[in-house]
Amino acid sequence: MKILLVEDDKTIASGLQYSLEHDHYETILCHTAESAKNILSEQLNEIDLCLFDLSLPDGSGYDLCDYVKKRSDKPVIFLTAFDDEVNVVMGLDMGADDYITKPFRIRELLSRIKSVLRRYYKQTQTKAIIEIDNIKVNTLEGKVYKNGQEILLTALEYRLFLIFANHIGQVLTREQLLERIWDVAGDFVNDNTLTVYIKRLREKLEDHPQHPTIIKTVRGLGYRVGD
Repeated sequence: MKILLVEDDKTIASGLQYSLEHDHYETILCHTAESAKNILSEQLNEIDLCLFDLSLPDGSGYDLCDYVKKRSDKPVIFLTAFDDEVNVVMGLDMGADDYITKPFRIRELLSRIKSVLRRYYKQTQTKAIIEIDNIKVNTLEGKVYKNGQEILLTALEYRLFLIFANHIGQVLTREQLLERIWDVAGDFVNDNTLTVYIKRLREKLEDHPQHPTIIKTVRGLGYRVGD
């Protein structure tokens, strides 16, 4: 996951960048609106979420949000010292996905980021039917079928497999899966739990779970569904 962080206070920016990268987010840091626009013009498609400080020396987070939303539907979270209703409403009316006021706890920010990303990826899952070998996912019904027979999955198993199904042919690292697999209640899923859920999915979906052909292990990298 790649985040564009725009914050003119270099002390705050450095701390945020460290925390984001420690939480496995690739972070691009800018201190001005101009440098942020240069990054956005070149890398917008690669960026998963934007964190914009509202007050910048050469512009505002509002300008950057407007720039992003006119070109894509990438999620935007505002960082600001202002907590009055006018600023909150203005930011949300412009299409911002969330708004957090300084000072804030880093865990709160990370939780907000994960929540926004969950909503964003849920909204972008537009395929009604996804087929992988003898497996069919009906995203409108929230059901998975194997050879025409429904396979009962738990909510978290379904969520995990849907992540794979929406990234057919792509290698997903364990870190990427963990970032996306927080359940709807916001409960944390650790690395060991992820291993258990992948094992359960293979037992339910694979013809030979010990030799998986659907959820494949890419040694040293992660997992891949499909070619």
